[in-house]
Amino acid sequence: MHCSMTPAEASERVLVLNPVSGSGDHVDDVVELADDHGFEIRKTEEGGDAKRFAHDVAPDADLVAAAGGDGTLNAVVNGVAAADALETTTVAVVPAGTGNNFATNIGIQGLEHAFTVIENGRRRSIDIATANDRIFVNSCVGGITAEASSETTPESKADLGVLAYVKNTVETVGKFDSLPLRVETATGPNGETAQAWEGEALFVLIGNCRRFTGVRTAQANVEDGLLEVTIVEDAAATDLLGGAALEGLFGQESTHIVRRRTPSLVIESRKDSIEYSLDGEMLETETVRLETDPGALTLPVGDGYRPNPDEEERWPIGTPANQ
Repeated sequence: MHCSMTPAEASERVLVLNPVSGSGDHVDDVVELADDHGFEIRKTEEGGDAKRFAHDVAPDADLVAAAGGDGTLNAVVNGVAAADALETTTVAVVPAGTGNNFATNIGIQGLEHAFTVIENGRRRSIDIATANDRIFVNSCVGGITAEASSETTPESKADLGVLAYVKNTVETVGKFDSLPLRVETATGPNGETAQAWEGEALFVLIGNCRRFTGVRTAQANVEDGLLEVTIVEDAAATDLLGGAALEGLFGQESTHIVRRRTPSLVIESRKDSIEYSLDGEMLETETVRLETDPGALTLPVGDGYRPNPDEEERWPIGTPANQ
């Protein structure tokens, strides 16, 4: 652990640093910037450290920053929540991962910019989501295998974000066994009706801040109290195994995509347990209950962040984002 502050000052600002996230070349820059901005720095050394550090400091800290990828942020938010400190502790994002999808979605463009946003950026209260009581901030993806997740390359993640895991699952498995699912959504506050879908799926993708359009950077509305649900039907297997581009599969023209918006849902497997990736952290279960906790997380955002990405048609749902 690196500490640069006196004990009396240490409780105000803490940065949890994952030194091996991304390419691993960010450590010196992050340490220098964090020192300049008055942070106590805690470096992770093994699994579980980020959540534990955040849990320990959150009751007294005004601000806890997560320096790493989406998985590091996930651990920090889970730690702050476990300390029952989400209402009193702001969480900041310092992007030092491979894809940094969440950071991009909230308008943070790099390490130095992250600290500028911490000092001068607007504070927004955004939704978080839970899957069987485990928090995720960006996305939950069902049908990705742990093997495919561990073998996905940094280069692929940088190009496609979480969809790199989808691509690698197909390539790793070769012949994909479809998932017999029942997905039931709840009635929403904006006229969304409760709906049920039952059938054979390849993947089910739930976005809180992440929208699944086939490109790396696409933002969902993370202040509307709703999750965006994308079901990739089994009929898409021929396209995927035949090498069809993900952009085409997830595009507006695809006939094998089912989309829903809902404050909560239940996904039941009619066969075996399914592996879900919660911001990169794995959960295996036969039944998963997901729901939003609207406005539960306060964080600084950059000028490029727009609460409603559809208002200016930046990322209209169902249409791939151009970049």
